[in-house]
Amino acid sequence: MFGSIEAWEIASYIVTVIGLPMAIFVYLLERKKERQGDHEEIYQRLSDEYREFLKLILENPDLHLLRRGAPVDDLSPDQAERRDVIFEILISLFERAYLLVYEEKMDVSNQRLWQTWEDSMREWCLREDFRSLLPLLLCGEDPEFGEHILALSKECEVIQARK
Repeated sequence: MFGSIEAWEIASYIVTVIGLPMAIFVYLLERKKERQGDHEEIYQRLSDEYREFLKLILENPDLHLLRRGAPVDDLSPDQAERRDVIFEILISLFERAYLLVYEEKMDVSNQRLWQTWEDSMREWCLREDFRSLLPLLLCGEDPEFGEHILALSKECEVIQARK
């Protein structure tokens, strides 16, 4: 009625030899696309948070946090406190990026995503006021993240000393 037993055996061999490996390949490909989509979503959320952080900086122009040169030393106690809180927010954002994006071994796509965050960390570490507050800002933060940003900070300190 459904064919001979030999035909069913041949069909099962074909499924085993061709269909099963093909199904595994398609599954793995879909998982890879899904992971990439997850990474892109995480990166987009973090980018949105950093954009909000930059808006906070723009709302506090008296702190001169976007100034590329030397930090402003003559801040009032209120200004210094606001600057410190803004730096705490920034460290929290950097830590979240580190925990969600950084991996010891990254593919090219994730490496590019991480590099933008590391560039931002370096840019802030070039500021002497940020570097000097890092030990306090890192209290209670992830130890591996702390080691990473302190290493970047030391690199930036060397760069600043050469100027």
